[in-house]
Amino acid sequence: MEIRAVESSYRRWAPVYDRTFGAITRRGREEAVRRINALPLGEGGVTRVLEVGVGTGLALPLYAAHVRVTGLDASPDMLARARKAAEGLETVEDLRLADARAMDLPDASFDAVAAMHVLSVVPEPRRVMAEIARVLRPGGRAVTVTHFAREGGALGLAERVLAPFADRLGWHSDFDRSEVVSDPRLSPGEERRLPPFGIMTLLVLHRA
Repeated sequence: MEIRAVESSYRRWAPVYDRTFGAITRRGREEAVRRINALPLGEGGVTRVLEVGVGTGLALPLYAAHVRVTGLDASPDMLARARKAAEGLETVEDLRLADARAMDLPDASFDAVAAMHVLSVVPEPRRVMAEIARVLRPGGRAVTVTHFAREGGALGLAERVLAPFADRLGWHSDFDRSEVVSDPRLSPGEERRLPPFGIMTLLVLHRA
């Protein structure tokens, strides 16, 4: 999937995202942010968090008061909605348009990275994971929520049928777990499937 296809797809999704896919993925956002809120405090008594693929900002109100969030997204339409969602939230430091494959951010500058429902959307997810590893401080956590392809069954068949339509759908239905665990600096920790129907998987990775 090319970055222009992502932008085009989410230009179509932006007006209805919160009521459709956003509603289905609510549990994943809650579980991911809950784990980030529970992390030990970082320098200065705050936890610095990068949210890759901030979308319309649905997760932003969920962060605890000690968290400071920088959010990135490749879609101007989604980001405009995120900025509205962030109004009045002291936890949000910056929201910016960016390509997650090449983040204009310093090395080891975040205590945690949230990547919720985005890794099966971006072009070159291994490059994105390498960037996530780069900006995480040693000991930090990458908290991901992603749909991973099933090998068999009706769901696996449906994923393979939908795979050629990734540019239109805005995500890869046959996304492989190996893309997320590709960087040697990140070690898998907690992993579990989430409701509804175990379609999404929460995976926490530890930065060496």
